[in-house]
Amino acid sequence: MFSQIDKPLVMGILNMTPDSFSDGGKYAGINSAMHQVTKMLADGADIIDVGGESTRPGSDSVSAETQIQRVVPIIKAIREQSNVLISIDTTLAKVASAAINAGASIINDVTGGLGDANMLSFTAQANVPIILMHSKGLPKTMQDNPYYEDVVQEVLDDLSLKISAALAAGIKHQQIVIDPGIGFGKRKQDNLDLLANLHKFVATGYPVLLGTSRKRFMGSICDVTEPTDLVTATAVTTALGVMAGVQLFRVHDVKENRQAVDVAWAIKQSQ
Repeated sequence: MFSQIDKPLVMGILNMTPDSFSDGGKYAGINSAMHQVTKMLADGADIIDVGGESTRPGSDSVSAETQIQRVVPIIKAIREQSNVLISIDTTLAKVASAAINAGASIINDVTGGLGDANMLSFTAQANVPIILMHSKGLPKTMQDNPYYEDVVQEVLDDLSLKISAALAAGIKHQQIVIDPGIGFGKRKQDNLDLLANLHKFVATGYPVLLGTSRKRFMGSICDVTEPTDLVTATAVTTALGVMAGVQLFRVHDVKENRQAVDVAWAIKQSQ
């Protein structure tokens, strides 16, 4: 699916959760969620990423049953009104299965397949793309003094192992996307080092997803504490990502990042 991307794609975030770091509780109901989906589609979203569990630093895990109750109704509602690509943001195969049956067609797993022993085999059986992300530890504790000797190489090595496990489970090469996991068990300098070396992840030959949207490390640079004040900062990283060859961008603010993608892509095409 993603091996033939001509132009970078924008993935709009839809958190069906009460406790996500930026928009927790805002779209918990079907009506408010569908209003947001309609807006994101009008603003240029190529994919809607639906999640029923917050993965913000310090968050607790949520059962498969609760996640399914949160995500399946909205996935069905989206599918009834649009043929847009839908990804399910989960670490559990049971949730992924329910979401795929409801109309999703992509799995976005922040553990890269390590959170559930059945995830990779299910993905192979379902023959759908999976986004394998790097994270250091669980969301509850991932920001408790993370440390790397060489963050870029260590993240590359970790993703290489996740790719090997996915291939061994029967997932096709063209169904794999990688994500360096900005903000997931990373210090500010780690995040900056990864952003400065996105080309090395692109060089693996696998499509790369970048998820910097409204994240705290940018707030420390810009001296702001409100995540919604980091729209411009996010768009800057999106433009830089396009120039480095990144193909997917997971964002809260679709309109601004769609513009960043379009302008950066036009420039890149002129190189």
